[in-house]
Amino acid sequence: MLSPTRRFTRRAGSALAAAAALALSACAPPVAVQAADDAANPLCAEMMVALPQELAGHALRPTNSQATAAWGDPAQVVLRCGVTVPPPSTDPCVGANGVDWLAKEGEPAWTLTTYGREPATELLFDPNAVPSSTVLAEIASAAARIPASGACSTLDRSIDLPAP
Repeated sequence: MLSPTRRFTRRAGSALAAAAALALSACAPPVAVQAADDAANPLCAEMMVALPQELAGHALRPTNSQATAAWGDPAQVVLRCGVTVPPPSTDPCVGANGVDWLAKEGEPAWTLTTYGREPATELLFDPNAVPSSTVLAEIASAAARIPASGACSTLDRSIDLPAP
């Protein structure tokens, strides 16, 4: 027969396990994002710890891959660090708060990739749902954690935006 103390401990353990299972089942699943080839780069880790908890009014959500982030439910902005560094390009280049980004306008999502930083970081978002200037302003200080080794030779637009 179990002592009263052992019975209490066993019941408390079972209750805690049930509560933990209930709490975990109430959480939304992580956002599925494919990790980039260089996601294990230590500079990605430097940037990831500096990401904002909220971006353009959307809360940061967990993802299933290293060096990735997503904001919003459903995800409105997706970030991947460690993507292939873009070569010189004729794509439009915009600068925001000292970080240069190559822009590829898609329908409906745009892809912005840091230029002159290795590893490169990629942002995907719909500019009709999330203003690009807000995203760039709020992500710039984190993206700048990866040192610049180059810059766009011509900027289509360079802006200094107030940080949040």
